[in-house]
Amino acid sequence: MEWRDIRGIAFDVDGVLSPCTIPMSEDGEPCRLLNVKDGYAIQLAVKKGLRLAIISGGRSRAVAIRYRNLGVQDVYMGATFKLPLFEQWLDDAGLDASEAVFVGDDIPDIHVMEAAGLSAAPADAAWQVKEIADYVSPWEGGHGVARDIIEKILTAQGLWMYDEHAFGW
Repeated sequence: MEWRDIRGIAFDVDGVLSPCTIPMSEDGEPCRLLNVKDGYAIQLAVKKGLRLAIISGGRSRAVAIRYRNLGVQDVYMGATFKLPLFEQWLDDAGLDASEAVFVGDDIPDIHVMEAAGLSAAPADAAWQVKEIADYVSPWEGGHGVARDIIEKILTAQGLWMYDEHAFGW
């Protein structure tokens, strides 16, 4: 699988789009930190025609709102088993698994990573995940992993920073 053949990307959240360490509010709710450069790349990828999804075991309403505001149509929260949701997303989006990347960082992501045409992981992913990943980003979770992967895909497709649309939100 080549970066230029990718038409869809599905991301886990905790440990991928947010750091592995999550601050907790006084009422026990996790508060995710999200990377602004990842956000820029995500909205640009959507504008350039990639289909993006969030598939997370977390149940944060704020996370769902954030990614929908960036243009992500498919946000699956509370995903106990991610593979069926990944397969549903592929079907709904009209994608073949060979055209999709799944980005995960821990054991619950392994089956989905194995099903995707290309699998990716952050630098600080669990060793079992890095062992099966097709690509391990040099960036840790929450520190630019999405930007790294999206930039590789859009660059391979000749769509990264090549026209006036790249410079706006």
